[in-house]
Amino acid sequence: MAETQTEPRTADASSEEVDIFTLQALANETPDLISLGLGDPDSATADHIIEAAHRAIDEGRTGPAPTQGLIELRRAIANKLARENNVHVDAETEVLVTTGSQEALFLLIQSLVDPGDEVLVPDPRYPAYDTAINLAGGKIVLVPTALEHDFALQAADIEACLTERSKALLLITPSNPTAAVIPPDELRKIARLAIERDLIVISDEIYEHFLYDGAEHLSIGSLPGMRERTITLNGLSKAYAMTGWRVGYIAAPAEFIQAVSSLKAMINVHAPTVSQWAAVAALEGPQDAVREMRDLYAHRRRVLMDGLREMGFDFGSSQGAFYIWANISSTGMDAMQLSYFWLQQAGVMVFPGSGFGETWSDYMRFTLLQPDDRMLQALERMDNALNTR
Repeated sequence: MAETQTEPRTADASSEEVDIFTLQALANETPDLISLGLGDPDSATADHIIEAAHRAIDEGRTGPAPTQGLIELRRAIANKLARENNVHVDAETEVLVTTGSQEALFLLIQSLVDPGDEVLVPDPRYPAYDTAINLAGGKIVLVPTALEHDFALQAADIEACLTERSKALLLITPSNPTAAVIPPDELRKIARLAIERDLIVISDEIYEHFLYDGAEHLSIGSLPGMRERTITLNGLSKAYAMTGWRVGYIAAPAEFIQAVSSLKAMINVHAPTVSQWAAVAALEGPQDAVREMRDLYAHRRRVLMDGLREMGFDFGSSQGAFYIWANISSTGMDAMQLSYFWLQQAGVMVFPGSGFGETWSDYMRFTLLQPDDRMLQALERMDNALNTR
């Protein structure tokens, strides 16, 4: 298992991120590639969502939208948050629709973080968080996670990293890349700590619908005293297989939404109008496709975990999202070397852990986003390559 830090430290955009882009470029040139790398759902967008987009086009509902988003969509988001998350917001003033959740992250960080402000971020983490915080002039403080807790963030580790400059805490549950889910009791401890230390909490809940083995998702914004200090970040790309539609959203106190909306108006005015009408149908229509996707990923998760165990790899319980965060140190190669090896010798793409944090060269992130036959073929190819090197 990779060593984790016990003291707070800073980070910046690393050269490992460039290496991953180079790896992707090579993957694009690889014949018969099987990708267990990118985190884009392989399911199709549900028919009723596509039909809603067609209707919007046929009826001419394609013109400019308010910067905050169509009121119909903001109401659908507010209703969804109340129904599924017990988070209650005003659709008129406390919801902003963004051009994907990555833009939501960028906008909220630029609006929230001043130069020198410390933002606590779990390690490992999605590298876009680093980029956004660095661009705002903030200081990233990495909070360690460990296999013994299935890589779920712990309140005690957060507290050990706090300083007088600590402004915000970023939570990602379920997590990318570790698939960790912060247990509700631990999340309540984190909420109490945030209140005591006057922290703003950014809660990234993009993978909330993908939970396994009895794991439970709790929105921290629903807890007592957290509504006024929580920024909920989410989107439709993962749960509804709408990655290319580019619809994300932020739910937060009205003053903050106003500030973020002003910045968004300068960047691209509003999220794509037709995509917003499709998002209304996604949130208000039947949810069968979401459940079917979750069941499909649960099955694939078992297939992938069984295959990785047979190869001698160790990993946490991976209770959420659609990833497996596996320790590959038994191969004798670091993660970047193994990524190149499998790409060149097996035609399989897997992302190295070093792309998600500087100390994670013993780990790799495997995705569940291939049909059974292709996933089994990838496992066979990887195993054969290791056994014949």
